[in-house]
Amino acid sequence: MSRWTEADIPDQTGRTVLVTGANSGLGLRTAQVLAAKGAHVLMGCRSVQRGEAARRTVRGSAEVLELDLADLGSVRAAAEKVEALDVLVNNAGIMAVPNGRTADGFERQFGTNHLGHAALTWLLLPALRQRPGARVVTVSSLMHRAGRIDFEDPNWERRPYSLQGSYGQSKLANILFARELERRSPDVTSIAAHPGMTATELTNNMADAHRSAVMKIGGRISHLFSQSVEMGALPQLYAATSPDARGGQYYGPDGFNGLRGHPGVARMTAAARDDLAANRLWELTVKLTGITPDLP
Repeated sequence: MSRWTEADIPDQTGRTVLVTGANSGLGLRTAQVLAAKGAHVLMGCRSVQRGEAARRTVRGSAEVLELDLADLGSVRAAAEKVEALDVLVNNAGIMAVPNGRTADGFERQFGTNHLGHAALTWLLLPALRQRPGARVVTVSSLMHRAGRIDFEDPNWERRPYSLQGSYGQSKLANILFARELERRSPDVTSIAAHPGMTATELTNNMADAHRSAVMKIGGRISHLFSQSVEMGALPQLYAATSPDARGGQYYGPDGFNGLRGHPGVARMTAAARDDLAANRLWELTVKLTGITPDLP
């Protein structure tokens, strides 16, 4: 594809889009752009107060939807409020946080980044089926390359906890889930995307959350090589809106090593292309969340 930009986004009038983590960073930019193109945007935010502050920066039709992906009760409550949906952008995420548990007892990164989004997606399938051509975009990361799914201990209950290992596992799970959803859902298109190296609050918060000088310096240095939020949001915007975006595909920046650039087809690791692992993760997610997706 050529140098695709926001200007290439088709008119979104009449479409409803839910963006998770829409109060800042990539999620907020995605909400702003899609609303400006005519979509009605549901801004999924854990904090309604922060969400409302962010909504005031959106020019167009938008409303805040209270949503805490680390609490399946909150996920269910949010999904019940959505009647029809054209696009779900699973954008929210936490990165390299200290060991902790969600409201349902899952390890925080796996529970928030993967299980919360998987549950939300499954619960919203009836709403997505109301709209022809509905899409689900799940945002992964370059860090999926370091990921490995431990099916015997996905919540780090027996093995020593690793900040990066847990994050990598959750981001690998995002791609596996997106690909398996595409395989299993004939009436909903599922696509994965990643932002490359983008300067967002996520990397700032990661550095600030740890007292290690190395972590702090590393977080600051990464910003020297990062692209803007405007550029980082392009792959997920492409996946959400472009007529040329294909189900089961993975899009990211087309520059060196996927770090920067305009949207292009991104490289997946062998682990991310493992169909057996994708199926196994799907079944594990059903077991952990207690949700059985309504699929043909």
